[in-house]
Amino acid sequence: MKVIILAGGFGTRLSEETILKPKPMVEIGDKPILWHIMKVYAYYGFNEFIICLGYKGYCIKEWFNNYRIHNDDLTFDLKNNSVLFHNKYWDDWKVTLVDTGAATMTGGRLKRIQSYVGTETFMATYGDGISDLNIKDLVRFHKKQGKAATLTAVLPEGRFGALQINQQNSIIAFSEKNDNTNWVNGGFFVFEPEVFDYIKDDNSVLEKITLESLAKAGQLCAFKHHGFWKPMDKLLDKKELNEMWNTAKAPWKLWGGE
Repeated sequence: MKVIILAGGFGTRLSEETILKPKPMVEIGDKPILWHIMKVYAYYGFNEFIICLGYKGYCIKEWFNNYRIHNDDLTFDLKNNSVLFHNKYWDDWKVTLVDTGAATMTGGRLKRIQSYVGTETFMATYGDGISDLNIKDLVRFHKKQGKAATLTAVLPEGRFGALQINQQNSIIAFSEKNDNTNWVNGGFFVFEPEVFDYIKDDNSVLEKITLESLAKAGQLCAFKHHGFWKPMDKLLDKKELNEMWNTAKAPWKLWGGE
């Protein structure tokens, strides 16, 4: 199952960092948050990624093109013009990088990669939010519900619009305010290909148009995640995530090694 990562936004609330690079390339430890998100998926065996690029997308292309240089020890033999890579292990990933436009909205970005997905069930998430979510449990839940879309609902700090979820875990409405006791959209979606029918064009906002239309049609359900989830929206978020990583208290680090 392919994993789509939305990585094209401007990241204006983290402008101190994103003036030079897209937000998914802002680092936790010495790795971009994008890498951390991919490691979580790969831990559960989902290794094929499609990354939707936009603002400063070339930075992400450059990083993957030079993945071994960025992540390995090297010996340069200048006389013989050769490089020796001292790799310990390699991530078994297939990564497709797609330019989905600098000004394209989140729903429009999904629409632009439709041909790469085809007729398969696929997953998607934002390139700036990390979690210790059990991805296999999410997929099993989605298949059991038999609906077009599942989003992961989380209980955050209280700055996001709230979801109204009924007893059957179907999402029936969205609201602007959250009082810290309401579930909100945490990303980590599972979609059936008919989701593309709910996206009109580049101006379609996933959260405001696509998901709301799915909810009205009774085709959107919520997987409630009670564990760790945190977006990197501000410098304070980056600081907190780095403190967790640097003190070996990062809940999302499910894998071994670095």
